[in-house]
Amino acid sequence: MNSSFRLTGLVAAPHTPMHGDGSLNPSVISAQAQLLLESGVRGAFICGTTGESLSLTVSERVAVTEAWCDAVDGRMPIVVHVGSNSLLEARVLASHAAQCGVSAIAAMAPSFFKSSIDELIAYCAAVAEAAPETPFYYYDIPTMTNVPIPTARFLEQGAKSIPTLHGVKFTNNDLVTLQECLALDAFDIVFGYDELLLAGLTFGVRGAVGSTYNFAAPIYQRLIDAFERGDLAAARLAQRQSVRMIRTLQEFGFSRASKAMMRLLGVDCGPVRLPLKPMTEDEVRELYGRLQGMEGLSRPLRI
Repeated sequence: MNSSFRLTGLVAAPHTPMHGDGSLNPSVISAQAQLLLESGVRGAFICGTTGESLSLTVSERVAVTEAWCDAVDGRMPIVVHVGSNSLLEARVLASHAAQCGVSAIAAMAPSFFKSSIDELIAYCAAVAEAAPETPFYYYDIPTMTNVPIPTARFLEQGAKSIPTLHGVKFTNNDLVTLQECLALDAFDIVFGYDELLLAGLTFGVRGAVGSTYNFAAPIYQRLIDAFERGDLAAARLAQRQSVRMIRTLQEFGFSRASKAMMRLLGVDCGPVRLPLKPMTEDEVRELYGRLQGMEGLSRPLRI
């Protein structure tokens, strides 16, 4: 394991682009990568929740990984979520990601058969074993998996049987547990709640993975800059702007609305895939009207 590797700054969780009929459209990924590079985003965490990974086939996830690696061409770290309810599929994805030369892999807990902490460690060990030279992150997102575990204890126990265990993608608003994880200096704790980034920074977070970093990175860069120079008033103002934007997106359904935002920025990632319901044209126009002229977006919105 590369113990010096750390995810720092803003790491976007990109959407998986699709055609209007819901089929995969990897030709858009080069434009997504270019937007992130232009916005100063420092990495991409692909095929996660924002990327609708569990709605994709294994072959689609393989294609997305290959397209992102080609598009980025070593200019930023790529982390691939390889988790699946099928351990065998997760191992195939982990092995493929390693062959592509990604910076790290990650896996969330299986969400159908719920596991104890020991069972979850065994699952993650089997996934990580398929990519034995690639750093492995546990993807803690209990609101989606319904698998709440003591995350710091997972790290302490998991390190004994997962040699490549590198850290956690902590998409969890339990800030007490976040502090416990950050106290374990050997691990990279990457925060996954955009609307709580300022809180994470105060506890010592150095890197953050988020959906809204795809299209609103300047808001968060302003927040980080203000925090680092000790201007908490400006940092709080940027965080409140983030919260207002996210609340607006949530009114439409966050996943579907955030993907529509990419279209409004000129990088059309298409619709979400069922069971998520695609945005209607009327909803897209309403979203545009609500957020048009907002400061801090990566590009001006266009309808």
